[in-house]
Amino acid sequence: METVPFSKNTLHLVIDMQRLFAEETEWHTPAIAVILPNVLKLSRARPSDTLFARFVVPQNADAAKGAWKTYYRRWSSVTLDAIDPAMLGLVAPLVAIADDRSVVDKETYSIFGSKGFSERLQAAGIDTLIFSGVETDVCVYASVLDAVDAGYRVILAADALASSNVQAHNAVLETLVPRLSDQVEVLSTDAILKLWQA
Repeated sequence: METVPFSKNTLHLVIDMQRLFAEETEWHTPAIAVILPNVLKLSRARPSDTLFARFVVPQNADAAKGAWKTYYRRWSSVTLDAIDPAMLGLVAPLVAIADDRSVVDKETYSIFGSKGFSERLQAAGIDTLIFSGVETDVCVYASVLDAVDAGYRVILAADALASSNVQAHNAVLETLVPRLSDQVEVLSTDAILKLWQA
């Protein structure tokens, strides 16, 4: 696919760069520390064109819906009965960039599961989405697939994505995403910044 400059209607989505994943929990993703400088670089370059997704956990398994009850019985240690709600907050460097309007809470893997999110993008005329954050093989990938289905131009910032499972991270970038090569582009942070013109 030929790489062309991004339109003026481009939005950067930072997925789940939260204390819940950055700190010592059962969902700890050590690679957050590795990708954070690039996530920051993208976010600081265009703060008004950046949204931050937060994965919001239920109070306990019984408060979840459907099969999520089974999921949170397994992961009861990260429900609000077990953790400080402050753990759902963004990692410290991103707090300085984000504001209430730029934070989108979600209870699903995909940010598109957040109520009103699709309508917000449509109202703003967004046509291109840049993804960074965690985890590549879960919340990022689920969001990417929904973005593809909705017809957006999708960009993955390869050096600003991470997972607690390195093999699964690599499988997404090296095996699954190439199957969608007409719809998903994988670029470095620096390449994205060059193409993301004012």
